[in-house]
Amino acid sequence: MQKLILVLNCGSSSIKFSIIDTVKYSKILSGIIDAIGLHHTKAVWKIHNYMSDCVYSFNKIITHLEGLDFLFQEILFKYKEITSNIIGIGHRIVHGGNKITTAVFLNKKNIKYIEEASCFAPTHNPINLLGVSFCKKNFPSLSKYNVGVFDTVFHQTLPAESFLYGIPYKFFYKNHIRRYGAHGISHQYICNKVAQILNIPKNNLNIISCHLGNGCSIAAIKDGLSVDTSMGLTPLEGLIMGNRSGDIDPAIIFFMYKNLKLDIKSIEDILINKSGLLGLNEITSDFREITYNYYKNVKFKLSFDVFCHRLAKYIAGYSTLMDGKLDAITFTGGIGENSSLMRLITITKLSLLGVFIDQKKNINVKSNRINFIHLENSIPIIVIPSKEEIEIAKETMHVINTKCIV
Repeated sequence: MQKLILVLNCGSSSIKFSIIDTVKYSKILSGIIDAIGLHHTKAVWKIHNYMSDCVYSFNKIITHLEGLDFLFQEILFKYKEITSNIIGIGHRIVHGGNKITTAVFLNKKNIKYIEEASCFAPTHNPINLLGVSFCKKNFPSLSKYNVGVFDTVFHQTLPAESFLYGIPYKFFYKNHIRRYGAHGISHQYICNKVAQILNIPKNNLNIISCHLGNGCSIAAIKDGLSVDTSMGLTPLEGLIMGNRSGDIDPAIIFFMYKNLKLDIKSIEDILINKSGLLGLNEITSDFREITYNYYKNVKFKLSFDVFCHRLAKYIAGYSTLMDGKLDAITFTGGIGENSSLMRLITITKLSLLGVFIDQKKNINVKSNRINFIHLENSIPIIVIPSKEEIEIAKETMHVINTKCIV
């Protein structure tokens, strides 16, 4: 019997699923619903299988709850000949807090830990757990074989100088306030893939990995290990994102509270849901629309340029951690893979590092393929399709094969 893993990835604005065989780790069936809750953008389910593709469109902006319900009732229900061979379900979970440091079975104890860590990822962990609830309800025979694979695990190797904040030390050892990072599953996949394609042993690989989507993060990976990353205690810190502010002066919060008389809940909502690209252009967080109107709309151009400015600063800063040997800069995620203009503007700022983009190769990047977009005299610049689902499936099988169910 063919053994399959269902992988469910509930993101901040998307739901992705894949059914993956456990021999070649190739996709049997997959799909994505994108643009959930994004302003001015309707959500669309795109389903891919080995026979054909299909698209389900919606006439309104839908929620994660509606998207998951459609997935289980209208899509997976039609593929019983495939789903009957599923032996385990892997879930992307954003934050494991200080108690979860490896992939685990999603039993009551570990679900409680994820709920406790929701304060660090309020727009992610609850959505991740919503996916877990749907899976346990619709595949009750696999209830004990739901596995959580965590974005924070890859960043467990951060040294103290990277994960500590400049606040009283007691907040770290008493309250576990530290940099945890996120997108670790993606950064881990990119690290493994680059080691393979450049034929460099992973333990000798130095790269700067840029995961750019509605949520964005960058990781400095030295000798195959994460040594710094832009997201912090929560996924709010770091780069400019679709709706999230990224780095700000903390005193802005005090100013909003004291001088503008905004309450804490309103400030939190502004920084998490109404800032970033959306906040700067005041129209949309959809990078596709922003790119299309780059030369037509002053605010779109401004938000785009701020995004690239922040990204270039992070890349340049992380280059100092590589001890003089940088093997590659990589781009992945919806924006990283699809925005040639973003890559051009960002890389053009980095010539001091010996990074030079080939404009023809950059414009002609082929989707779902690995693309090298640098000139001959440059450090490699690589566009790599994000395949977190493969990493999640492998981790899920490892847990099923090596850990006792409790």
